[in-house]
Amino acid sequence: MVYINLTRKINFAKFFVVMASGYIIKKLQGKVNQAIYGYNLIDQGDKIMVGLSGGKDSYALLDLLVNRRKVLPIGFELHACHVQATDMTYRADIEFMEQYCAQNNVKFHLRQISVEYNPNDRKPACFICSWKRRKMLFTTTREAGCNKLALGHHLDDAIETLLLNMINHSSISSIPPKLSMFNGEVFLIRPLTTCLDKELENYSQFMGFPSEKELCQFDKDTHRNTVRELIQHMEQINRDARENIYRSMQNIFDEYIVPKPRKKGN
Repeated sequence: MVYINLTRKINFAKFFVVMASGYIIKKLQGKVNQAIYGYNLIDQGDKIMVGLSGGKDSYALLDLLVNRRKVLPIGFELHACHVQATDMTYRADIEFMEQYCAQNNVKFHLRQISVEYNPNDRKPACFICSWKRRKMLFTTTREAGCNKLALGHHLDDAIETLLLNMINHSSISSIPPKLSMFNGEVFLIRPLTTCLDKELENYSQFMGFPSEKELCQFDKDTHRNTVRELIQHMEQINRDARENIYRSMQNIFDEYIVPKPRKKGN
């Protein structure tokens, strides 16, 4: 009798995990659909390059786009590019990337760069590495004949960038869902723009995507961790703080913000 009850408990636990995972998948698929249509991110015949860093966000992005390609009434082609910095310690599972892309009709591009970071340089290593990676991504996108580059930035990235720009650059600016580059030759798109970091982490764990083989030695040298803690404190005031900060960028009332002062003599 005890054995039967224990079996039932185990089966119920498995059922709960499956149901919870199904909810996570459906929710993220719905959010990506809303972003695609709401921000006009993908059109018929697009050739999309996905920036595949090897982290959970980029794996989730590629997998969700592969899935959306199967069900949406929009025909588009998918490529993926991983940029490897040869002089940085960060290492991703390239073998998994190659296998995944081969199994899902995604053309995989592997590129290498040298960051050449100088500790005496005023610019932090993350800034230089990110800039060179992004440059290579755009170069590969154009060489492959793709008209769009998709990156795995999500809602948390957007509000962290907003707060960092307010604090450091006295500007209200962030990372938009769609941005024209090179006079419209390439569009930068972010289909995960309304997805939460926690949702993507759960999705990647359920799908079994591998973690990075080795993290970068400069991974913690960033102010983003401090801003994340700040946002957590904001959630103590309002549990919907993350979504509300994101939505605030869509609800700017010009008459209720501080205008630039007039220059003397005008």
